[in-house]
Amino acid sequence: MSRPMNDEEVAGELNKMVAFIRQEAMEKAREIKVKADEDFNIEKSKIVRAETLAIDAEYAKKRKQAETALKIAQSTQTNKSRLKLLHAREQHLSDLFTNARNQLLELSKDEQKYEDLLKSVIVQGLLSLLEPSATVYSREKDVALVQKAVQAAQAEYKDISGRDVQVDVEGNLPDNSAGGVKLISGNRRITIDNTLDERLRLLEDRMLPEIRTDLFGKNENRKFYS
Repeated sequence: MSRPMNDEEVAGELNKMVAFIRQEAMEKAREIKVKADEDFNIEKSKIVRAETLAIDAEYAKKRKQAETALKIAQSTQTNKSRLKLLHAREQHLSDLFTNARNQLLELSKDEQKYEDLLKSVIVQGLLSLLEPSATVYSREKDVALVQKAVQAAQAEYKDISGRDVQVDVEGNLPDNSAGGVKLISGNRRITIDNTLDERLRLLEDRMLPEIRTDLFGKNENRKFYS
């Protein structure tokens, strides 16, 4: 039989047990700390990554907004410049046609040239109507000159068509018009506008694309020209 432990031996065994328990506790505490540090680092990494992604997303959003704002500003400025250029071009064209009309007004001051012009447009109108009678409208101040032109036009009309035509002259066109005449058929159903204002308007419509090209160059954005 083993003998009972004395007090010193009991104390020694107790000390061993205490040391073992302390060692176990320290190791457990160390494991807990390591695990806690790992969990903390993992959570910290998640938070840092989430915040980084949020910052990147916010930066991308603001960058896109800035790029969009810049494009809008550039587009607005481009449109303003284009509109300003178009306005300047239209003003230039308007000035050209205004000058052309002023030259037409000067034409009527040369009586012989104006009478020849009146005869030509009256003959054209009579040939378009091919009616036995017609009325010629002119400015009041042109009535006497138009009556002379009508006589010559009647003779030329007969030479061309082989027909006689009765022509009356009335001075009811506006005095501020450029001149020329309107012809009305005898039955009042057909009107031929051979005023100089109308001739200029038709010329503007027909020649405007060509004039634009001559003045400003070919429009690269235009696909069709007919």
